[in-house]
Amino acid sequence: MSQEAKWYVVHTYSGYENKVATNLETIVENRKLQDWIHEVSVPTETVVEIKDNKKREVERKVFPGYVLVKMIMTDESWYVVRNTRGCTGFVGPNGKPVPLTDQEVASLGVEKRQIEVTYKVGDTVHIIDGPLENFSGLVDEIDLDKNKVRVTISMFGRETPVELELDQAKLME
Repeated sequence: MSQEAKWYVVHTYSGYENKVATNLETIVENRKLQDWIHEVSVPTETVVEIKDNKKREVERKVFPGYVLVKMIMTDESWYVVRNTRGCTGFVGPNGKPVPLTDQEVASLGVEKRQIEVTYKVGDTVHIIDGPLENFSGLVDEIDLDKNKVRVTISMFGRETPVELELDQAKLME
């Protein structure tokens, strides 16, 4: 079987997202289904909440009631996911699983794309995408985890630091 694994959205009981993800990972481990079910994800974001005049950061689920599963769809893998405790079914017409498109996967940020960075702090880079396209500047900081680079460009005769995605800048030749 040379099918490619795709991301599917699974509906769960509200508040059971982590439980479903953990149960599914345990089943995959116990039944040695790693070839079929590759990854289980509950996307979260860190938000700042203000409660009683105190700021605090909290992890919040991006899609409450849903779990993302990267899998190769077969009768067996469908059955395993569908019959995991807390799971109410796949998202799709009539409960038929529909994989996410590559564009949806990219916009959700569930898969970390490895971007090869050819520049380092102190290098001069050329901005190749976005509103500052064709500007050049000096790399101040690179944050691989957040996929960000801070570049200082000269704009209107003044040095201006800008934050870009890693793939929006390339080393000047």
